[in-house]
Formats: sequence, C-alpha cells, structure tokens
Amino acid sequence: MANVSNTLPPDYWNTFSPGKSDIEFISNYLFENESPLTEKEIVPILVEERIRGEREALLKQQQGGSNRYLPEGSYQVGNKLAFPALEWQKGKVIDLRPGINPSVGEFEVIEVEFDGGLKKKFAARLDDHKLNHPAEAPAEDETLDLAKVISVHGADLETAIAKGLRADDNLAQIAGRWFPRALLMNVNVGHLNLAEAVLDEAAGKPLTTGALIEQVALPGTENKNLVEFSMNYALQEDGRFDEVGPAGEVLWCLKRLEPADVQQIPLPLRYTEIPYERSALTKEMLALEAAIDDELGESDSPAQDVAELTISLTYPHWRAGTLPVSIRTRKLFPTAYESERVRFTLVDAISKEEIPAWVVRHHGYVAGLKNLYQKYGLIPGSLVTLRRSQKPGQVIVEARTRRPMRDWVRTVLVGSDGGIVFANLKQNLTTEFNDRMVVAVPDAAGVDAACEQLTKQRVPFEKLVANMMQELTKMNVQGHVHAQELYSALNIIRRCPAGPLLAHLSQSPAYKHVGDLHFRITEAEGADE
Repeated sequence: MANVSNTLPPDYWNTFSPGKSDIEFISNYLFENESPLTEKEIVPILVEERIRGEREALLKQQQGGSNRYLPEGSYQVGNKLAFPALEWQKGKVIDLRPGINPSVGEFEVIEVEFDGGLKKKFAARLDDHKLNHPAEAPAEDETLDLAKVISVHGADLETAIAKGLRADDNLAQIAGRWFPRALLMNVNVGHLNLAEAVLDEAAGKPLTTGALIEQVALPGTENKNLVEFSMNYALQEDGRFDEVGPAGEVLWCLKRLEPADVQQIPLPLRYTEIPYERSALTKEMLALEAAIDDELGESDSPAQDVAELTISLTYPHWRAGTLPVSIRTRKLFPTAYESERVRFTLVDAISKEEIPAWVVRHHGYVAGLKNLYQKYGLIPGSLVTLRRSQKPGQVIVEARTRRPMRDWVRTVLVGSDGGIVFANLKQNLTTEFNDRMVVAVPDAAGVDAACEQLTKQRVPFEKLVANMMQELTKMNVQGHVHAQELYSALNIIRRCPAGPLLAHLSQSPAYKHVGDLHFRITEAEGADE
C-alpha cells in the first residue's frame, strides 16, 4: 500500500497566503487579548496555530478513518486500527484474549489482520509502553518546526499577513499595529481639538500619545493599550495630525507646523524622470553610481548596516540644506512602519548641538541641515561624516572642517548673458572635500535665477550635458572630463541621478570613453563646434 506523508510540502511556507480562516483566527486572538500587535508579533502566533492544525490534518489523513493504535488502548473485535510504527498500515481486530506476563501486570492481546491477510498480535490495555507517546512528526521536519519556520520565512510571512490584514475592514492599523475596530474607544472631536491645542503649544515639537492622553482627559480604563491605540487611530484619521515617530515609537505633530522643506520637496531636489537604458551601464559605472550616494540611484545592492559613513555633499542637497537617504546611508537614519515623515535628532559632532531633523522617506532625503552647512562654510563637494549614536533617535553629523586656506577650485559663475560658466578661481576653503565633486558657488541666488531661466527654455537634457561638457573641458589641459565631475556640474542646472548621465555618455557618439570613466568630446563633435 502507498504510504501517507507525515510532513508538509517543501514549498508550503514559501507559497503561504493567509486565508479567511487565518484572518478570522488573528481577529479573534486580538479581540480576546485586547492588545494591538505588529505583523512581526502576529507571525509566530499564526504559524503555531497553522502547525497545530496541519498536524491534526496529517494525523487524520494518516489514520484514514481508523483509530490510532496505542498499547494503552482498549479494543474490541471488529475495531479498525492504524499503526504509526508500521508506517500507518491499517488492519482490523479479529481476536482478543487476556495477556500472560506477571512482570507487566494485567493486559490484553489483540490479533489484527492487515490488508493482504497478514496477521499480527499486539498488546492492549498496557499503560507502561513507549509507543503510548509517539512523536507527532519527525524531529528533522523543518516545515513543522516553529523556530525554523520563523527564522527562514519570517520576513515573507510578515508581508503576506500584512496584505491579508489590510483586506479586512474589521481591523484597524496604526504605527504598524493591528486591532479590531469593534474594541476602539470613542475619541470625539472635542478630544481631538484639545490635542491640537496641546501640540500648538509645543510649537512643532512632537509629543507621545501618552502625553496627549494626559491632556485631553480620555475616559479611564485598566487597558492602557486600548486607550492608546484608540487615541492613535483617531489622530491618524484626522488630517490635522501627522505621526512622525521612528519604528517602535509613536510621536504626533501638527502638519501645519512641519517645516516647508518637509511638507514638499525642495526645488533643487525635484527630478523629472529621464528615460535611459540601464543595461548600458558597465560594472565600473555601477560602482560609481553606488559611491555617489544619490537617493535617486537604482543600485541593486542591498543596504549595508554601517556605523559610520563619509559622503560628498552634492549641489542639490547643499542648496536645499538636506542629506540623501541613499543605499549606503539608509541604515544610518531612522525609519518607520508607515509614517512618510520621521522626526529625529541630528547631533553636531563639533559643537554637540542637537538639531531637529526629518527623514522624508518617500522622497529619500533628510531635512534640517541648512544652518549647519552655513555655520561651517560647507560647499558642494564638502565631506560630511554620519555616525550612529548610542542614543536611540539620534544620528551624529560631522562637517569635516580644516584650517581655512585659499586654494584653486572649480567655481560656478553666472555669465554676462545670464548663462552658467565655470572657472578655476582661488577660494577660501574651510572644509575637506572630494576633488571631483567640489564646486564653489559665490552667488547662489544668481545661479538659481540662471537655472530657472534654463527650465523655462526647456533646454533638452542632451544639450545641457553637451554645454557642461564643453565648460569643463576648457578647464582641463588633457581635454577630457571624469564622469563624476560632469555629474556634479550637471546637477547644478538640472537634477539628475548618475544612471541617465552615464548611460548617455556610453551610448552617444558625441563622447568617447578614454579610460577610468574619463570622457572627451569626439573629434567630429569638436569640428562641428
């Protein structure tokens, strides 16, 4: 006879998707325990329940309508039994008699006939026997091992469960936690108006839910989790409030008190997509793209969990007073379960001053550094070190200053015709910098006006690249320009990640690669000029 499997299919958890019964189980669990849970907290609860159910189903399948034989059982002639120790073979009791063995006490002997006519004798009503406690599943079966399932599949199960929970209108979510709507307390408009007044008085400083609850006098209850979740949900549904806490912490702020560069993308960071063929990028180009730390980069490399990182400040972020949330910097900044804007603290490594800052997650930048850049005389290309703090909710930022020194440096100017030009001029530099990214900007307002004029003229991307290439070529006796220098200059007049620029350089006949990501204008292009 064919054996019945006593394990789950190998891809069981890879293809797991919560069904209606799973969602009902979670909903009932939340209802009975009255405690909001995250998907991460729900996963082991649901997996354990699934394993229990699947074990029972496997057992029923194995028994196939027969009772499981255990030596301690009491049986009658005609009973149908399934034998776990014999790979779940099934047979019928055809005879029953008392057992004779003074050393084990009273017991019975049953004779069982199996399919095919084979007959065997077994003990019954025997209390002391190891087969009375059979293993539910083989120890090595990872599909039924809770710890191994969560270790291997935990993240994917969280995603699958979140999708299923979002489809259930009976559940509410706030700050990554789920709770039945039916249990929510009534938080009325009066309570919310009081919360607005409290946050108004805080003058833009985010407050915890607990601090707000103390001020708005919600009805008391022994279940503090229920009160807090109900308040959080009511605030979330009211457009006046914004949840800005990092993952694991709920903080509330009034949207109208958030800085302008948090509510909308600063003009220098705004990007109009430039289509390009990513397959045109070489390994060398991809490495440069990752090193540039542009939040618009499409690097396939996973974010690295680093404790410290030094980046080169680009013109758009220098002008906007922001930092990029790139593949390399992402792990240094706080994130959130849902919040688009996360309030945290930057600590000036030199002065120890605490600076209110914001991660604008969807658009990939950190706002709040304009004063720090001005304080230390940073320019595009200056080096900035980011360091993880031992205190949660803080990131240390260090402007890499040096003794002031006049030095020749690439400088952007506004020509007599209102256009952008470059020249090597002596500037008083107070910071360490990246030679290929550095650009002095004596007249930022004039550059802004020139860029605005270029935008109105709708100058094509290809023409802007050609203009920048010509400007930079004049400053190099070899007549070629490194792609990183071109990227730095181009981003003064148009926001552009490295990918489209590098693809254009590799595909356009107007430019020739002369090694190590240096490019020059082709002779034909030069003749046309």
